Amino acid sequence: MKKKVCVIFGGESTEYEVSLRSAYSVIEKLDKDKFEIITVGIRKDGKWFLYDGSYDDIPGDKWYNDNLLPVSIMHGHKESALLALKPDGTYEKIEFDVAFPVLHGKNGEDGTIQGLFELAGIKYVGVGVVASSVGMDKTFTKIIFENAQIPQAKWVTIAKHDLKDLDSKIAQIEQKLGYPAFVKPANAGSSIGIGKAKNKDELLKCIDEAFKFDRKILVEEFLTGHEVECAVIGNRGNIKASCVGEIVASQEFYTYDAKYSASSTSELYIPAKLKDEYAQKVREYAIKAFEALDGKGLSRVDFFVDEEKKKVCINEINTLPGFTSISMYPKLMEASGTGYSELLTRLIEIAQEE
Repeated sequence: MKKKVCVIFGGESTEYEVSLRSAYSVIEKLDKDKFEIITVGIRKDGKWFLYDGSYDDIPGDKWYNDNLLPVSIMHGHKESALLALKPDGTYEKIEFDVAFPVLHGKNGEDGTIQGLFELAGIKYVGVGVVASSVGMDKTFTKIIFENAQIPQAKWVTIAKHDLKDLDSKIAQIEQKLGYPAFVKPANAGSSIGIGKAKNKDELLKCIDEAFKFDRKILVEEFLTGHEVECAVIGNRGNIKASCVGEIVASQEFYTYDAKYSASSTSELYIPAKLKDEYAQKVREYAIKAFEALDGKGLSRVDFFVDEEKKKVCINEINTLPGFTSISMYPKLMEASGTGYSELLTRLIEIAQEE
């Protein structure tokens, strides 16, 4: 009997469009001989709908129409089901086996929807509540990686209330980090709101831009070297790392457009152009970082490797990486011997394991 998989896409995040493209790829690659697919779309205003239209309308954001039934997660009965509101005011119960949230950023990979699934007793693809929420907040992952003794860039955190005395924070940044420095919203992914500051004036502009996306931001020292990524997959106690991939950004750093635009001239090398000893160290640190967050399921872990300085530094972890046709996570897994469809099947199997 086929397992029923509920693929959820869209959402209120700034990464809404990426979610649509990722979901389309996931739906296309799911093994139709093994799985029956139920699709739920979340509009930018946060409203959920049972989607029964053409999958081809999803990536271009043409999926919504007024005939779709509003839908919600069924609570209180510890069974995996949706409740769809029909035009006559009655509800239709739609059961499924596993939820596959293909949601990036806010309300998708920050622990909120994972908590919803936990309350409802629903098995779901991806890491749990703690790993999701902590992994989403770059300032907390910094603390955890430091405790796990994983090398990383030096950093300074600025909260909204720190703007009352921004001069002292600027002085701390200049003394501890120097220029250039990278400025990031603490809770935004896909390079959104990120800027590179080469002097104080640029730093102030980058801080102002980053605060448009979060109430807390992170300023990091500039790291040189190869920008590489590693995929991890598995259940607790049995985590495996992929080969290492390298990104040569077409712009000054790996921007949102460089990540998701099919016309991007950024270059990807799989495997990365690294000596074996450094690639192995990346793989070891990727697993260590994932385990430090109590992860299960999947993540993509990003690093900087400077072979001249003999340094491997973790950049960040992405607990719900992109699944578009050009995304690194499925490409890394495929290069490591696990094809896209097989990968999705394995992630669903992990979701069902205790």
